Amino acid sequence: MEKILKEGIQHNLTGEITVPGDKSISHRAIMLGSIAHGITKIDNFLMGEDCLSTIECFRKMGVEIDVNSDNVIVSGVGLNGLKEPSGILDAGNSGTTTRLISGILAGQRFKSTITGDDSLKTRPMKRIIEPLSKMGAKFLCINNDGYLPFTISGGEIKGIAYESRVASAQVKSACLLAGLYADCPTTVIEPSQSRNHSELMLEYFGADIKCHSKTEVSIKPNPRLMGQHVIVPSDISSAAYFMVAGLICEGSDILIKNVNINPTRAGIINVIQDMNGNISLENIRKQSNEEVADIHVTYSPDMRGTTIGGDIIPTLIDEIPVIAVLATFAQGKTIIKDAAELKVKESNRIDTVVNGLEAIGANVKACDDGMVIYGGAPLFGAKIETKKDHRIAMAFAIANLICKGSIILDDGDCVAISFPDFYDKLDMIS
Repeated sequence: MEKILKEGIQHNLTGEITVPGDKSISHRAIMLGSIAHGITKIDNFLMGEDCLSTIECFRKMGVEIDVNSDNVIVSGVGLNGLKEPSGILDAGNSGTTTRLISGILAGQRFKSTITGDDSLKTRPMKRIIEPLSKMGAKFLCINNDGYLPFTISGGEIKGIAYESRVASAQVKSACLLAGLYADCPTTVIEPSQSRNHSELMLEYFGADIKCHSKTEVSIKPNPRLMGQHVIVPSDISSAAYFMVAGLICEGSDILIKNVNINPTRAGIINVIQDMNGNISLENIRKQSNEEVADIHVTYSPDMRGTTIGGDIIPTLIDEIPVIAVLATFAQGKTIIKDAAELKVKESNRIDTVVNGLEAIGANVKACDDGMVIYGGAPLFGAKIETKKDHRIAMAFAIANLICKGSIILDDGDCVAISFPDFYDKLDMIS
C-alpha cells in the first residue's frame, strides 16, 4: 500500500529504542532447534514475515513450534526426526529460508518441494544447487533454470571440500548444514569472510565445528545437537536506519539497545567511523555466543565521503541502501564498489537505490558493482518505487527526514518482512 511520509526536515530525534531481533539469528535458531534434541527457547525472536516462513516450513515437517509474543518454543525432533512435508514448503520472500533449509533437506530421505513469492523466484539458487549436488542431493528445477520452485531429493550425503566463488553466508551455511548428515567432514572455503552466525550457533548447539581461518571452516557429521536457550540480539540491519537518522538530523541523540555487533555483520560501524560520524559502543557483552552492545549516535554535521569496497562489503551488504542515504548528507564523494551482489537481493538494489536517489535530487551515478554518490545536494520529496523491497522502503523513509517536501513510497507495507513496527519506532523518536 502507498505510504506518504511526514513532510518537512526533521530535527532533534532523541530517545532510547530497541529494534527487532536479528533476522539471521532468528532463522537459524528455528532451524537448529528443530533438528536438536529437547526444547529450544528463543527470546526476542523476530516476528517478521521471513522468519515466520521458516517456522511454517518446519511445522510442515512435523516440528511443534509454539509462538507467544516475541518468544518461541521449539520441540526438537533430532537430526533425523523430520518428516516428509505435508505440502509444498513456501519460503515467501526469504532467501535465507530457502538456501539454509535446502542444506538440511539435502540430508533427508524424502523429497521436498520449495517455492516462494514472485521476487524470490527471480533470485539465483544455482549457488547452493551446485555444492549440494556435489554432496549427493538431487535437484529438479520445475523450469529447469536454477530458480524456484524446485524439488530436493535427499539421501546419502558425502562430505566435500567446497571452494565457493562468492563470500556468501547462505551458501556456506547450506553446505555446513548438509555436512551434519555427511559421511565425513565437510569444509567450506570462501574468497573473503562472510557472516558467521551459523558457525556460532552450530557451536552453541553442540556441533563439532572448527574455523581454520576467517575464510575456511569445517564441520564433522552426526553430532547430537541439544536444545538451547537463545536470546536473540537486536538486528544491526534494523538498527542501521536509526543510526543514520541520528547522524543526519540536527540536534539528534539516539541510543539503540542490545544490538548484535558480530564483526562479520558490523561493517556499517566502521564506515560511520571512517566518515567522521559520532558513534560509540556501550555495555559490550556476550549473549548466546554473539557479541552485543548498545549503540549511541549523535548528530554529525562534519561527515565526509569515503570509499567502501573489498572485504568489508559482505559485512554490510544489507545496509548499503541506508549507507547510500548517509552518503548524500556527507561532504565529498562516496564510492561503493565490489558490491555486485546487490543485483540479486530482493530487488536489484543498485538500480533501485540509484533511481530513488536521483528522484529526490541526489547526485549519484550507478556502476556495475555499486555506485558513486556526491554528497551535499539538497533533497526533495518524490515518489519512490520500492520494488516491494523492505530495505529500500526503510532507507528512503530515513532520507525523508532531510528532504524538503514528502517522500511517497509506492509500497510502504513491505517493511513487515523484517521490521513490522518500523514506522511506529520512527515516530517514537521524531
